[in-house]
Amino acid sequence: MSIKLNYGRRSLTLDLAMLRDPAIVAGHPADAVADPRSAVLEAMSQPAGCMSLADEVRYRRARKAVIIVNDITRPTPYDIMLPPILDELAVAGICDENICFLIATGIHRAMAPDEIAAMLGQELTCRFRAINHDCDDSANLIYLGTLSHGTDFCVNRAALEADIVVGTGIITPHYFAGFSGGRKSILPGVAARRSISHNHSLMTSEHATACSVSANPVSQEMMEAARMAGLDFILNVVVDAEGRVCAAVAGDMEEAWLNGVSICQECSAVRIDRVYDVAVAGAGGTPKDVNVYQAQKALENAQRAVRPGGTVILVAECTEGYGESRFEEWMKGSASPEDVLRRFAQGFELGGHKAYSLARVVLQKDVILISTLPDHVVGSLFMTPAHSMEEAVALVKQKHGEHFTAIVFPNASAMVPVLK
Repeated sequence: MSIKLNYGRRSLTLDLAMLRDPAIVAGHPADAVADPRSAVLEAMSQPAGCMSLADEVRYRRARKAVIIVNDITRPTPYDIMLPPILDELAVAGICDENICFLIATGIHRAMAPDEIAAMLGQELTCRFRAINHDCDDSANLIYLGTLSHGTDFCVNRAALEADIVVGTGIITPHYFAGFSGGRKSILPGVAARRSISHNHSLMTSEHATACSVSANPVSQEMMEAARMAGLDFILNVVVDAEGRVCAAVAGDMEEAWLNGVSICQECSAVRIDRVYDVAVAGAGGTPKDVNVYQAQKALENAQRAVRPGGTVILVAECTEGYGESRFEEWMKGSASPEDVLRRFAQGFELGGHKAYSLARVVLQKDVILISTLPDHVVGSLFMTPAHSMEEAVALVKQKHGEHFTAIVFPNASAMVPVLK
C-alpha cells in the first residue's frame, strides 16, 4: 500500500511498507460540505451577530468599501466567496469604482499583476482596483494606539478611509496565533511592520500555540486591533486538511470567527494516544511548500507527535528557497540552533521568529528534508537533505533501526496532533 504526498504541483509516493504499520492522519474528509458555494450563500444570508452586509451598508450609509483579501500564500476559494459579497454591496448601492480589494500581504512580498488576476479572476481584476498592502509605507500607515500587550498599532490608510471594511479568509490552525482567519485580516494582514513584529514577539508565551485562543496574547492583540481598525464584517471558510470547505461563517468579526474556530477544532485537531519515533510530514503542495518559510508550519505541527530525539521527514518542494530575506539571513548567519536562540533573546525580528521556531524543533528532533533545495542550503537549516522518500527512510533506519514507530501526515500544515 502506498500514499501520495503533494509536492509542489506534483506528488511523491510513500510506500507504507517501508514504515512498518504506520498511523495515518489524513483528516476528516466526511466533514467537507457537498456544495461549498451554497454554504457560503447560506452563511451570508444568516450572518452571526449583525445584520446582512447589505443592511449594514445601508445602516452606515456607506459609499466606499474595502474588501481585504489574502495574498497568494493563502489558498482561499475566492471564486465562491467574492461574488456574494460584491452582490450585496451592489444591492446596497455601492458602485464598482468605490470598491477596492486590499491585499493582506503582512510582511510578505507584493503580488504581481498576473498573480492578482489568477487569484481574483480576470473579470474582477478588470472591474475593481486591487492594491498590495506595504507594511513599510509610512505615508499610508496610520497610528491608532497601543494594544494591551504593548504593540504600537498602525494600519493601512485605505482600510481606515473606507466606510465599511469586509474581511475574508480561511480558518485553519496557526502555530502561535491559535487559528488563522477573522481578525488576522487586520493584524498582521494590513498592519505596519513594527506592529506585526511586536505582536509576533509574543509567540514566546506558553499560551501562544496552535488551537489556543482565549489566553493567547498574540490572538488577543489581533482581536483588539481588528476592533480598533473597524473590521465591520467577515466572510471566512473553514477548510480541512485537503483544502476542502467544511463550513462558511459570516457576520460580526468576533462572533462569526469564533463559530468557525469551533468547527475548525473538529476538522483539524487530531487526538493521538502517544508520541512516535518518526513522523512523515507532507507540507501540502503549492502554495504551502513554495518555500521553507511556509513549509515550517507543517514541521511545527508534525513535530508535536514526535518524541524528543525522534525524527521528522518533511516533504516540501521549496522552489522559492528560504522565502524571506531576514529568515534567510538568520539561518545563514548562525552556526548552530543555539546561536539562533541567543540572537532571538537579544531582540525580536520578523523573519527571525521563523528561525527561532525552527531552532526550537531541531534542538530536540532531527529533521530530514526532501526538497529541491541544494544540500548546503538544507544544511544551513540544521536539517539533513534527502533526494527521495527511499533515501529519507533509509536515513531513519540508520538512526532508529528497523522497528521504529511512525505516523504520517499527508497535509501537516492543516492538522494539529493533540496528545490525549
